[in-house]
Amino acid sequence: MRVGATSSMVQRARDAASRGDWQTAFRFFAEADAAGQVGLDDLPVFAGVAYGSGHLDVTIELWERAHSGLTASGEEVAAAGAAVRVAMHLLFDTALLAPVRGWLARAGRLLNDDGATSAHAWYAVVRCYERMQIGDRSAADTWARRAIEVGSQCDPAAAAIGRVAEARLLILDGAVEEGLALLDEAGVAAVSRGLDPLSTGIVYCELVCALQGLAQYDLAEEWTAAMEQWSRGNAVGSLHGRCRVHRAEILRLRGRCHEAEAEALAACEELRPYVRRELGWPLTELGGIRLRMGDVAGAGEALLSAQQCGWDPQPALALMLLARGDVASASASICDALEHPTWVPSKERPPHSDLQRAPLLAAQVEIGLTAADVDRARAASEELNTIAERFHSTALSAAAEHARGRVLLADGDPVQAQHRFSEAVQLWSDVGAPYEAAVARLGLADACDASGSTHRARLERRTATEIIERIQAPGTLALGFEREGDYWTVTFEGRTVRVRDRKGMRHLSRLLARPGRSLHALDLVAAEAGNPIPGVEEAAAAHQAFGDAGEMLDAKARDAYRRRLAEIEEDLSDARARNDDGRELQADAERDFLLLELSRAVGLGGRPRRAGSATERARVAVTRAKRQAIGLIGEHHPELGQHLQRSIRTGTYCAYLPDGTRSS
Repeated sequence: MRVGATSSMVQRARDAASRGDWQTAFRFFAEADAAGQVGLDDLPVFAGVAYGSGHLDVTIELWERAHSGLTASGEEVAAAGAAVRVAMHLLFDTALLAPVRGWLARAGRLLNDDGATSAHAWYAVVRCYERMQIGDRSAADTWARRAIEVGSQCDPAAAAIGRVAEARLLILDGAVEEGLALLDEAGVAAVSRGLDPLSTGIVYCELVCALQGLAQYDLAEEWTAAMEQWSRGNAVGSLHGRCRVHRAEILRLRGRCHEAEAEALAACEELRPYVRRELGWPLTELGGIRLRMGDVAGAGEALLSAQQCGWDPQPALALMLLARGDVASASASICDALEHPTWVPSKERPPHSDLQRAPLLAAQVEIGLTAADVDRARAASEELNTIAERFHSTALSAAAEHARGRVLLADGDPVQAQHRFSEAVQLWSDVGAPYEAAVARLGLADACDASGSTHRARLERRTATEIIERIQAPGTLALGFEREGDYWTVTFEGRTVRVRDRKGMRHLSRLLARPGRSLHALDLVAAEAGNPIPGVEEAAAAHQAFGDAGEMLDAKARDAYRRRLAEIEEDLSDARARNDDGRELQADAERDFLLLELSRAVGLGGRPRRAGSATERARVAVTRAKRQAIGLIGEHHPELGQHLQRSIRTGTYCAYLPDGTRSS
C-alpha cells in the first residue's frame, strides 16, 4: 500500500475510533499495520480499538510493542504506562497473576516513587487489584488511596476505579454500609463524568462484581441493567461477555433458568478466544444453572470443563457430585475447598475472604447432613451465620437461616427448625429468589412432618414442588416466523412486523423451528443449498469428515503463550528466592494451566494441531449473518431483538434457547 494511502487509512481508523465505531476502526488499523505504517504514537489508540472490538490478544500484543518501542526511544514514563496496560489487561482478562507481577515490576523500575503522572495512577490501580486478588487487603487499601490521590491530579479514570476498589475493600472488611454508600457514589460519579469507554466499562463491571459477591442482588440487577444499556451504545466487545455472566446469574436467581442458560452459553462463546482461564467463570455459572434445572449430566460437563480451564468451580462441583449420589466424593470435595482455599483470582469473591467461604459453607451443611456428619454441618452453619451477621446481606441471612433449620431438624428439634425455615422462605422471597424459597419450603415441610403438622407439610411441599416444576418445565412463547416472498412476517408478544429476507433470517427460522436443539453451523450453511437438516445422530457422524483450517493456535498466539510462560518462570524464581510459598503455589498452577493449553494445540514433534476449516468458515459466516438479521429485527421490533440476542446461541453449534428450553 502506498504511504499516502496508508496514512489516510490510519486517519480513517482514528476517526472511526473517535465516534466509537470500534469494528471499523480495527479493520482500518489492521490494514495499515499489515503495511507497516502504524507508528509508535498510533499504538495506544490501536490497542484501545482492539479492546473495544473484542480482540484481547491483539490489545496485549500492541501494548507490548508500545512498551518495547518506548523503552528503546528512552521515554521511560510512557514505557512504564504501556507496561502497566499489559498488566491491567492480563489481570482483568486472563486471571493470570504471575505475568501481572512481572509487568508491574518492569513498570516499577521505570517510575520514581513519588511521581504524579497517569502511568503512576494506573500503576497504583493495578497494584491495588493484584493485592486484592491474593487477599492482601491492607496493601490493596494503600494502593487504592494512592490511585485516588494521584488520579485526582492527572487521570480521573484511574481515580474513579481507585474509589471503587476502596469501597470494595471496606465491604470485605465488614464496613458494609459505608462501603455500599461509597460504591454507589463512586459509580454514579464515574458514569456521569464522561470517562473513556474502557474505564467506564471497568467501573460498571467492578460495581456488579462487588454487589453480586456480597449477594446484594437488587442493587446488582440495577447496575447490570445500566451496564447492558451502556454496552449497547458503546459496544465494547471485550466487556460484553462479562455482562452476560452477570445477567445469567441474575436470571438464575429470578427463576428464569433456561434464559440464564442461553446467556451463559453466549458468554462462553464470547470469552473463549484468548487465554481460556477466564472461560471457567461462565462455565461454572452454566453448571450451576443446569444443576438447578435438574440436568446433572450437563452440569457435570460444564463444571469439569471449568476445572480444566484452571478455574475453581466450587461449590457447584461438590453439589453436582451430591446430585449424582456420590456422597463420599461430594463430602471430600467440599472439605478440600474449605480447607485449601483456591488461588484462582475472583473479582466477585476475592480469595481468603469470608465472602468466598459463605457459599462453600452453605453447601457443606447440605452435603454434611446427607453424609450423616451432623457435627461438621453444625460448625459450617454457625460460621455461615456469623458471616451473614457481619455483611448484612438478605441473601446471606436467608442461606444462614436455611442452614440452621437443616441442622435443628437433624438434631431432633423440628419446632425450632420450622421457625428457621419459615424465616428463610420469607427472606428468599424478599430477595426475589423463587427456587431458593421453594427449597426452603421443602425443608419446612419436613420439619412440619416431624412435628406432626401433616396438613401444613402437604401444603408447603405441594407449593414448593409446583414452583420448582414451573422453573424447570419447558415454556412457550407467542413467536411467529413466516416467510412471504421477499419478506418475513414476524410476530412476538402480540406485535407483528415485516422484515426483508436475508440469509441470517433463514438461519434464524431453522433454529426457531427446533427450540433447544443444537445445529452445527455446517448444517445451516448446507440448508441454504437445499439440503435437509440431518437428524442428531446423522449430524454427529457427518461432521467428523470435514477438512482442516490450519493451526488451532497460530504462530503469534503460541508466541504469546510462551511469553506468558517465561514471565511465570520469572515470578516463580522470585517467589522461591523470597520463600513465598503461597505465591509459588499460585504461579505453579498458572504454569501448569498454560502448558496444558499449549499441549492441546501442539502435537507430536511440536507440530501444530489443526482444526476444521469448513467448520470455521461456516461458523464465521453463520454468526455474522445471524447477528445482522437480529440487528435488523431489533430495528423493527426492539423487544424481539432483545429476546433473540439473549436466546440465540452462536458458534460452531447454534441453538435457540428461549425461556423454558434446554440445549440437546
